[in-house]
Order: sequence, then C-alpha cells, then structure tokens
Amino acid sequence: AVIIFTPDPSHYPIAKYALERKIHVLVTKPATQLLEHHQELIDLAEKNGLVCWVEHHKRYDPAYSDARGRAAQLGEFNFFSAWMSQPKSQLITFKGWAGKDSDISYYLSSHHIDICAWILQGRAVPTRVVASAATGIATNEPYNCVPQTEDTITLLVDWQSLTSQSHRGTAVYTASWTAPIGAGIHSKQHFYYMAEKGEINIDQAHRGYDVVVDGQGIAWYNPFYMKYTPSESGHFDGQRGYGYISIEKFVDAAQEVNAGRAKAGDFDGQGFPTIKNTIITTAILHAGRLSLDEKRPVFIKEIEGGKYVLE
Repeated sequence: AVIIFTPDPSHYPIAKYALERKIHVLVTKPATQLLEHHQELIDLAEKNGLVCWVEHHKRYDPAYSDARGRAAQLGEFNFFSAWMSQPKSQLITFKGWAGKDSDISYYLSSHHIDICAWILQGRAVPTRVVASAATGIATNEPYNCVPQTEDTITLLVDWQSLTSQSHRGTAVYTASWTAPIGAGIHSKQHFYYMAEKGEINIDQAHRGYDVVVDGQGIAWYNPFYMKYTPSESGHFDGQRGYGYISIEKFVDAAQEVNAGRAKAGDFDGQGFPTIKNTIITTAILHAGRLSLDEKRPVFIKEIEGGKYVLE
C-alpha cells in the first residue's frame, strides 16, 4: 500500500500511478483538485479491486461521528455553516505553493465539506456552488504570496433533498489562513447544523482543555486527534487519536482485501471515506474554484450511476 501526503497537485498522478500497478492507496485531502480526476481514480480502484481511501480523519472524530448519527434523526436538512482557519504563519510555511498550486478552500474546507456530505449521504445532493474570496493580507508584507492568493474563501452551496422536492438546504463553508497569530489555537474549527427538528453545534477548537505557560499565554490542545506527549516508557502514545485511527482503518481494510476476507467495494457502504464516497467533496471544491475563477455560479449535475459533471 502507499500513503500519499504531498502537495495537492501531486495527489492525482501519484494515486493513479499506484492504482495502475495494483497498489492500495490512502491519499490525503483533497483527493484530487479536478472532478474528472477523482472519477478516474474511482474507475481504476474498481477495475483493479483496490482499496482507495481519502484521509478525511474528521470522520473518526468521536464528536463529528456522533453528530452524524444524531443529524439523521432530525429530519430534512435546512442549513449548515462551517468555519476553519489557521494563523497567518501558515502563509510562510506554505508559501511555496499557496495561491500557485492550490488554495485555502482545498486545503481546509475539504474537512467540513466532507463531513457535511457524509451527513447528507443518500439524503441530499449539492446542485449549485457560488464562491467568494477576501484578499489583501497574503499578498502583502511580510508574506508576499503570489498575486492570486486568497486570504479567505467562502463557498455557498445549495443542497436538494432526495426525499422531498420541497426541501432545499443551504450550506456555507469558509476557510482562512489569515487568522491571528498567538490566538492559542492552531486550527479554529466549528460547524452548525440545522434541520427540520433540531440543531447541532460543534466547537472543535475549544474542547475544555487549555494550558497556560508563563510568557506563552493560553493554548488549547486536541489530544483526541493525536497525543504528542510520550508514554511513560518514552514511546509514541498516539494510537487512540482519530488522526492515527484514520490510517489504521485503511491498513486494516487493505489487509482484509489482501487476505480475501473482503472486497474493496464492501467498504463503500460502511461510512468510510472511500474514493467513491468522497466524490461529492471534490465536486464542490472544484466547482468553488471555477466559480472564483470565472465569477459565476457553477452547477453540479449527476449524469449516471454516481457520476457527476460541472456546468
């Protein structure tokens, strides 16, 4: 198996190379930047009977996973709002590709778009995407990113219910890498879900666990993702974090297929972020990029058997 954690534009060619050679693939988000490339990876994985998953680790976050189960009991979807940001220091870390090869929506909004699509899987489909962006921080001193770099990107997405023609929901996904430095949080992240019979609020930046160190201020930690402090014996101790579990589940699935105890397609119906289950996320991200570049709404249309096109 191969695990791909490389810059966004390289995900597709590396994954394609591996699948063509009958190697199982786990690729970090976004799986691809173009919808047609995502579909090609689906076809290759199915043709060769391979496990091809996207490392959407938020699906393994206990709070997000529980929220999905509770959302299913709240009736028709109405509204979803998600925010995810990282400090401006990330513009220095990622200056080599920020605005050139990818954008903050692909990098961060992919998390919450996938969670929303996972919650609504089999219940609603996205139909239209309109994108807007704020600019001016990344491209000026001291960051000096390329002129086309956006600071903050917002995608407004219409979702049509699959069970009620009269029910249509709206989702707003916002991502930024121009949040303040020194806020004590590496990734500020939260979402709000409203449906016919109730609502859900999740703040995954403040989990009731903060640490204050003299001269450093307050910091909020998330050991539920990964525990970075060592075990009592001084060894790695992050096996219970959902960042680790995301990789572990992929390895388990690949072993099951290799041993003949399962087929790769079996996992599509089990809530895992398989390449087939995540195509909606790529469709929305790609539509958002087109909307920004062409300054127009972009429509998502299902043509046949789970395949989609942008118009």
